[in-house]
Amino acid sequence: MLRFVINDLDTVGRIGAVPAILQVVLDTTGLRFAAVARVTDDSWTACAVLDRIDFGLPVGGELDVGSTLCHEVHASRTPIVINRVSEDERYCNHHTPRLYGFESYISMPIFRTDGTFFGTLCALDPLPAELDQPRIIAMMESFARLLALQLEADEQLQATQTALSSERQTSELREQFIALLGHDLRNPLFSISASAEMLLRKSRDPLALKAAGHIQSASQRASRLVDDVLDFARGRLGNGIPLRIASCPTLEKTFHEVVAELREHYPERLIDIAIEPLGSIDCDSDRLAQLLSNLLANALLHGAEDGRVRVSARRQDDWLLLEVSNPGTPIPLERLARLFQPYWRAPDEAPAQGLGLGLYIVNEIARSHGGSMEASSSLEEGTRFCLKIPLTAPGSAA
Repeated sequence: MLRFVINDLDTVGRIGAVPAILQVVLDTTGLRFAAVARVTDDSWTACAVLDRIDFGLPVGGELDVGSTLCHEVHASRTPIVINRVSEDERYCNHHTPRLYGFESYISMPIFRTDGTFFGTLCALDPLPAELDQPRIIAMMESFARLLALQLEADEQLQATQTALSSERQTSELREQFIALLGHDLRNPLFSISASAEMLLRKSRDPLALKAAGHIQSASQRASRLVDDVLDFARGRLGNGIPLRIASCPTLEKTFHEVVAELREHYPERLIDIAIEPLGSIDCDSDRLAQLLSNLLANALLHGAEDGRVRVSARRQDDWLLLEVSNPGTPIPLERLARLFQPYWRAPDEAPAQGLGLGLYIVNEIARSHGGSMEASSSLEEGTRFCLKIPLTAPGSAA
């Protein structure tokens, strides 16, 4: 059982929206201690904590489950809401408030989609608070559901990544995996994002708005990771990254929009553009925009901070050439040869930089267009990535 609790603690720790959820709970209720707890028949473990009263319980801290009200939530499978312990007929003489010294308390059960009990989202304070309000209870219920969905999404993502490391993939696993990413992971992420947008629209509390913004940003980052893994699944386990090929007369406009978006994220960086009129090209413009965004973000992240990143695009004979280059420390040859491999990053690269799929997906988009990617790196010329694809889709009339 201990191993499973530790795994659950790690899972909660990977969910970037949890700190923001706890902050919204405290800012909305007026309470000063909140936690996400894993509760079993014989254990109570704090998986996430926001403490403004020096309650003294750290992440990973354990309590005697029999001494907590979460034990009763586990048994009854219903929430507990207490405005004033001293005036509550049921809890005024209860041992838990006396032991932990709180006057107000709320605990909402967290259930997995299969109905099994995970734990609670709970908050307390030594001072009384008006918690028995529909808006507060609805918010806690919503956050409990979102936490359950995100817990399962993270567990499923970890499981699928583990499965991907095995070479014994079957056709059935491939189809189930793609369906899982396309549906079961996107839905909870959409729910989290939609709830954050609702809070942004309806709340007037600056702190709550800031926290809701954090939740929305975290869900968007998670959605991008899901997109990357889905593209990997299609490229590695399916029939390649799918394209929607169409004649595109405005590809240079699409490329300019991608550069403008990255400039907003990196306003201090210098980006030079040399994009010529490209005419009509048979391609999937959305995928090529994704490709350029990945390459440009990679150049901005790894290139010299005071150097100019250059983006160029032109027609040459029957080919489209798109290049992104940046000055900086040259990439050693042994690393250069592995850049387009999935789940690979340099030994000195921080794990937080993503899943290591960005350049793999770039290469797969190029291959799906009937083209290729090239990479070079030197002290004199910097690091350069070049896409080369035919102007006319394979099999179409010239």
